[in-house]
Amino acid sequence: MKALRLTLESFRFAWQALKSNLLRTILSLLGVTVGIFAIIAVFTVVDSLETNIRQSMSFVGDKVIYVNKWPWVFESNFAWWKYFNRPVPTVREFRELQRRLGPNNNGVAIFANTSGNLFKVGSNSMEGCNLQGVSLEFNKVSEVPIAEGRYFTPQEVESSRNVAIIGAEIAENLFPNGSALGREFKTRGQKFIVIGVMQKEGKKLLDTPSNDTNCLIPFGMFTKMFALNTNGQGGVSPSIGIKGTDDDPGLLDLEYELKGVMRSIRGLKPQEEDNFALNRPEMLANAITKLFSVIGIAGAVIGSFAMLVGGFGIANIMFVSVKERTNIIGIQKSLGAKNYFILFQFLFEAVFLCLLGGAAGILLVWLITLIPQEGLPLFLTPGNISLGLTVSVVIGVLAGIIPAVLASNLDPVIAIRAQ
Repeated sequence: MKALRLTLESFRFAWQALKSNLLRTILSLLGVTVGIFAIIAVFTVVDSLETNIRQSMSFVGDKVIYVNKWPWVFESNFAWWKYFNRPVPTVREFRELQRRLGPNNNGVAIFANTSGNLFKVGSNSMEGCNLQGVSLEFNKVSEVPIAEGRYFTPQEVESSRNVAIIGAEIAENLFPNGSALGREFKTRGQKFIVIGVMQKEGKKLLDTPSNDTNCLIPFGMFTKMFALNTNGQGGVSPSIGIKGTDDDPGLLDLEYELKGVMRSIRGLKPQEEDNFALNRPEMLANAITKLFSVIGIAGAVIGSFAMLVGGFGIANIMFVSVKERTNIIGIQKSLGAKNYFILFQFLFEAVFLCLLGGAAGILLVWLITLIPQEGLPLFLTPGNISLGLTVSVVIGVLAGIIPAVLASNLDPVIAIRAQ
């Protein structure tokens, strides 16, 4: 009860002091407001960028290992000529992986794609579409969100039928009237029947593959239309993806097994280096995390200078406040007020000032997030709100501690006589 009474009493003194010098209070708050706004705005943009980039890269899947010719992340001193001479994954290797891999996986898929395709239905057409040939278990390796229709059946994939699952934007352009299911479109001299339409994703921040302009067809049909790169002499290079299990969260068991099987398939001797790359989405995620950590630190340092100016402003107003209220402090002490009461009273006032300024800065950031942003929606996280308020409290304590100590140590007789 004593602590609550002290807090309420300090709040009342602080509020009266702020109201009596409203203009000075507002001007002092501006420094803290700008500082908190700068820091939280930087972290909000960084968090929004990182989240949107991760969402833009969601097409690589989760808990998946990809067998490719090139690694996704290079070391600083990589020998590019070694990678250049590597063979690309083949259909034979895909079949062997299906046969040899143990229970450490939930699916193996091979896929390849070409961009810039023209799709036509009568007078309607759409350019720049991505055509992707996939095996049956592709939906286990990569997410295929079906909004209407269904996925491929084993018979359709094995017999390489002319069926397709198209993106929402393709469906809207080719079939503006009515459902696209069961209707035909033409590309590369082949006719396809639509059996499914994927959910609409919208515009992505990065220029990454989008399901909206993507079309999935059976891998066998794809190989009839496009030559595969099997010896490094041109053609479309396929990739192989292997989905891990929940029992192997780190994918270590699957990676070790996959590495051994691939070396066996390619007949590599023990002393020979791998001539394939095992890529995991975590590689890109770690690179993104490191990048945005650096950006976040740089932004925080820049914002801290603005916060420093705000802290000096609060310290200045607190010194002035102590000077103006010296006589009142003497009267309070003569009536029995303890030093800690005077200390807490001024310290609370400084913290309260900073919290008001910090809340105003956070409010400005929140208002900015309400403005529609095409391609990069901004959002204010609870963590950033807590950070802004915490920084405000810390700055309030640092800016008010010296004036509060000086006020609490005043001699009551001298203080009462002060004019």
